[in-house]
This record gives sequence, C-alpha cells and structure tokens, in this order.
Amino acid sequence: MSVRLRPVAAEDLDEFVALAKASARLHHPWVNVPTTPEAFGEYVARFDGVEAVGFLVCSGDDIAGFVTISRIERAPYEKGVLGYGAFVPHEGRGLMAEGVALAVRYGFERLGLHRLEADIQPGNEASLRLARRVGLRKEGFSPELIRIDGIWRDHERWAIINPRV
Repeated sequence: MSVRLRPVAAEDLDEFVALAKASARLHHPWVNVPTTPEAFGEYVARFDGVEAVGFLVCSGDDIAGFVTISRIERAPYEKGVLGYGAFVPHEGRGLMAEGVALAVRYGFERLGLHRLEADIQPGNEASLRLARRVGLRKEGFSPELIRIDGIWRDHERWAIINPRV
C-alpha cells in the first residue's frame, strides 16, 4: 500500500468535516472528531509542532484518516499520546495501521520521543487490533479516564517505547 502522512491544515476544513460527518457511526462512541467548522478550527489550532502534531493519513489523493501526537511532554518524560481514526470507506483496509506506524516513526525519529501512549476503550476492537499491529503493548486499565459524549469512559492504556532512546 502507498500511504503517506501530511500535516492537517486549515485548507482541509471542508473535506475533513464532510468525512467526519460521513464517518460518525464509525467513530461513536470511541472518539470525538470535529464535525463543524468551529470545532475543526479548534482542532487545527492545537497542532503547534511543540505540544501536538496532527496528520492526515492519505492514500493517493484520498484522505483515509487522521493521526495525532498530542500532550507531548519533554524532560524527564519525552512522551506523547497517539490518537487516530479512519474515515469511511477506508476503514478495515490496513491504511490506518500503515499511517499510525509512520506517525510512531515520526514521533521517535523526528520528535525524539522515548514513549508513545494510546488510551483505547476496551470495546473498540478495531483500535485494539491496530495498536497491537503497530507494536503497542497493553500496560493497564483506567476506569472513567476520558469523557466522551458527556460520559466518563473506561480505557486501556497502551504504549510503545523507542528502542533507540
């Protein structure tokens, strides 16, 4: 497969929002994805290259999904938190695994991070499979960790360590 990452930008607003709306059933209740211009503007504004980076996972000219590294913390931690999601009709084709693997490499090689973490709801089988596929290990369980749609949801904590740092 030919997958590449590119930074998400303000110019992606219309396409991203349309894809997010079309993929709402795929994302619910696992993740909040911006489905309005205002929410998308706030989303893009987070990616300052220091505390957070955001990418689109592209296959040819198609946007297959998104991947972020947020809550980047420097010394002594040198870690970040992965977030990701596919857009229909690209789910289940392996594109996101390739995109997340590229983001992990970016986090380790370009950002110099020691550790990347992902918080995944126990019932989100697709996300759990993807985490395993790119080398993350389950490290624990956190009850009521993240509020999604007004509900505090349990999450498993997964992580991968940079073998070179």
